[in-house]
Amino acid sequence: MRTIKIALLLMSLTVISCKDSGTSETTKTEDFIINYEKFTLKNGLEVILHEDHSDPIVAVATLMHVGSNREKPGKTGFAHFFEHMSFNDSENVPVGANRKMIPEWGGSRNGGTSNDYTVYYEVVPKDAFEKIMWIDSDRFGYMINTVTEAALEREKQVVKNEKRQRVDNAAYGYTDEIIRKNLYPEGHPYSWTVIGALPDLQAATIDDVKAFYQQYYGAKNASLVIAGDIDVAETKKLVEQWFGEIPSGPEVEEQNFEPVVLKETKSLYFEDNFAKLPEIRLVYPTVKNYHEDTYALDILGQLLSGSKKSPLYNVIVQEQKLAPNVGTYQNSSELAGEFVFRVRANAGTDLDQVKSAIDDGLKRFETNGVNSADLKRIKAQLETDLYQGVSTVLNKAFQLVQDNEFNGDPSFITERAKLTNAVTEADIMRVYNTYLKGKHAVMTSVVPKGQLDLAVAESKEATVWIEEVKQDVANEEVSQGEEAVYEKTPSKFDRSEPDFGKLPVFKAPAIWKGELENGMALYGIENNEVPLVQFDITIPGGQLLDPKGKEGVSNLFSDLMMQGTKTKTAADLEEAIGLLGANINMYSANEDFHITGSCLTKNLDETIKLVKEIILEPRWDASEFSRLKQALETNLKGSEANPNAIASNVFDQLMYGRDNRFGINSSGTLQSTKDITMEDLKAYYHNLSPKDATFHIAGAINKTQTIAALSPLKAWEGDTINVPTLTVQSTNTGGTLYFVDVPDAKQSVLYIGKLALSGKDENANNLDFANEILGGGSSGRLFQTLRIGKGYTYGAYSGITNREAVSPFAIRSSVRANATLKSLEIIKNMVKDYKESFTDTEVELTKNKILKGNTRAYESLGAQLGILRRISKYNKDDNFLDTDQDELLSMSLENYQAIIDQYLNESEMVYLVVGDKATQFEEVKKLGKPVVQLDIYGNKL
Repeated sequence: MRTIKIALLLMSLTVISCKDSGTSETTKTEDFIINYEKFTLKNGLEVILHEDHSDPIVAVATLMHVGSNREKPGKTGFAHFFEHMSFNDSENVPVGANRKMIPEWGGSRNGGTSNDYTVYYEVVPKDAFEKIMWIDSDRFGYMINTVTEAALEREKQVVKNEKRQRVDNAAYGYTDEIIRKNLYPEGHPYSWTVIGALPDLQAATIDDVKAFYQQYYGAKNASLVIAGDIDVAETKKLVEQWFGEIPSGPEVEEQNFEPVVLKETKSLYFEDNFAKLPEIRLVYPTVKNYHEDTYALDILGQLLSGSKKSPLYNVIVQEQKLAPNVGTYQNSSELAGEFVFRVRANAGTDLDQVKSAIDDGLKRFETNGVNSADLKRIKAQLETDLYQGVSTVLNKAFQLVQDNEFNGDPSFITERAKLTNAVTEADIMRVYNTYLKGKHAVMTSVVPKGQLDLAVAESKEATVWIEEVKQDVANEEVSQGEEAVYEKTPSKFDRSEPDFGKLPVFKAPAIWKGELENGMALYGIENNEVPLVQFDITIPGGQLLDPKGKEGVSNLFSDLMMQGTKTKTAADLEEAIGLLGANINMYSANEDFHITGSCLTKNLDETIKLVKEIILEPRWDASEFSRLKQALETNLKGSEANPNAIASNVFDQLMYGRDNRFGINSSGTLQSTKDITMEDLKAYYHNLSPKDATFHIAGAINKTQTIAALSPLKAWEGDTINVPTLTVQSTNTGGTLYFVDVPDAKQSVLYIGKLALSGKDENANNLDFANEILGGGSSGRLFQTLRIGKGYTYGAYSGITNREAVSPFAIRSSVRANATLKSLEIIKNMVKDYKESFTDTEVELTKNKILKGNTRAYESLGAQLGILRRISKYNKDDNFLDTDQDELLSMSLENYQAIIDQYLNESEMVYLVVGDKATQFEEVKKLGKPVVQLDIYGNKL
């Protein structure tokens, strides 16, 4: 779930707020308007409406003022668990519809739980708006009678799999639990994690679920925001109809806790089975959200480590070379706050050295104080962040609903802007002295197993509960079960499914084109909703131009190019970009090299001047090269602890072979990068040519203005670069199951697939269409069966990556370790039967999902850049979105079955399992396929 924090409001923002009394208040500024109307239903539900006709879509967010802070010891994780339960069934909505129907209407939906709240949200085409009112209100007020023992047990497994995936099977996954246990006193509602403990979840009963619902899911304990293409007067009537009968619920007491005061610094260590690098964190108790000091603390976090001129970065990264980066930040919640230092050090680094370096950096900050230029830069960046944070209707909904529920004012961003702008250098030093200097903290040393000598000296061992993987656990085998038997709650309104509204017409954005004198093509989309632009320069080649045996050159080159120019050090360049509130980045992809950026429209001219300087005047800083190479080694070493990264790397190798560029990690390997020199990067520099490059831009700017802003790039010249064509040949790995051992893994990562086709193939769209029913999101069969039906996983999906070279079709999931074989069997049979089970019903469902989904798919500037990239790379017509839809509409059942037969033949697929050999290796042999064991690098054992 995405949480939006807006730290600064532009001084050109106008907020119009309509209070319950019906009167309007206007804070007059200049040109940007977020309008809303707020009212309260008789049952106490507070409602905020925001009208935005930019796209034919509507976002709905319901925020319940209940998070893990309302739980009790022994029943932890319950708020998050209840969020999952709420997505199951309700009285007036068909079984399974909540998760399945919304994607079928072309929408997306999700939820999230934090310390302090649970939020449910959807974005749908406007014709499905009343249907969302129906589903949302039914989930809110009419779900509790439908809860069954089977549904309860099934959802327990889903949540437990989420915890295994995010915590138990992840490096540093237990750190949050260790910190919370030791930072907050026993019984404090922040002393446990949001996801909770597995034994607590397993012990949950139906009575627990009902008691939780009755206590916290009343209308008085929530805020509802509806944003998008709505009519306010009509929407008020719909809200009253669908939400007006939901019970108010009991009063929920406000929680008040005294600020945490540590009497001593607690230093703890933990040997992590998955970690390859030592990590230190220091966490200081600070202040809760909306406290006046949060704004200075937010800025303090960026001043300490957020730039190359910051003291901690200077000491830890540049001078002592202990780590590739360092992070410091303020984290405020409803009841308390924390200031966090986090350093993941280079392999083999003693964390005592890192702690000493942190102390040295803080002493330097105390001596030098706050640099006024840094303060100005941070505020400029926050200005741009504001607009990016309200650039979609869903982001606006999040901001409005959180500030309303926790501060009683949807327009609090206005006050937040004033408070942030008012922060002074003295304020920052004051909060530093108040909350950090000389204060006690919780300090954790998380080190690789067997490397306890790297932990901070005299640390005490931290204790966490770790699950033991067992085969054939009876209570983990779950099913859909019988539907609940109950008497429907009476209603004054007909609560059956409403009809669709008027079908929204998808309008592809207008595209303009041009060309600079140096040969660079221009593609643009004008979008004036917010005064921002995003741009991308795509240069053919990318990783295809890496020297053989030195894979990773293009990736390292892209990093080094951002480390200064002839006249600017890396720190100077970073500051120049920051003072514009801009972002400029470079990265190398499989087939292209990219220079990307974003900024306020008014700052595009100056931003492009910096782009020109970066491209034409590289600094070739030897010290930065050395630092980046060390950071790359650290990151590659760290990825060896990540089961998902291992699976991705090995799968690519199985698809393409170890001698093919696409069979090697995009960043290279420890072996291929160790001998890369500065001369290799200088040689790669000659590949940066505008001749076949394309400049894409989307935002509040037209063609004439863009060409004028790009004037500095006319000095960029170059020749056409010969990009090698990648030959893809079969690796003859199909039909075999490959196993990679990750000892004690609580989940198995599954990759199943085969080489399919190129993004330029005439069947590329058709394969995407044919996959929609199998693995296209939460309504796909993989998700519905493995998660909803069986509770084996947190998610399961399938699809193909678009590129010019032939790419693999892949099914991906992380399943409970002791459900590995059963999951493989389900996937195998599902793919084998897919052609015969694909009927005219699936044809119509696919059309509906994709056609309606297009109404919301291209709302953001990033999505619009994606349109332009596809046109330029794949030589598509400007109206390709329309022709793609025509192609979809013309697809017959026979067409779908032919595509499935050609590209989704199960017998040709490779099966890869990354998991615990001790418990799963003999199990997977029962699938009936040849089994080959590999190491984490893909070598046969």
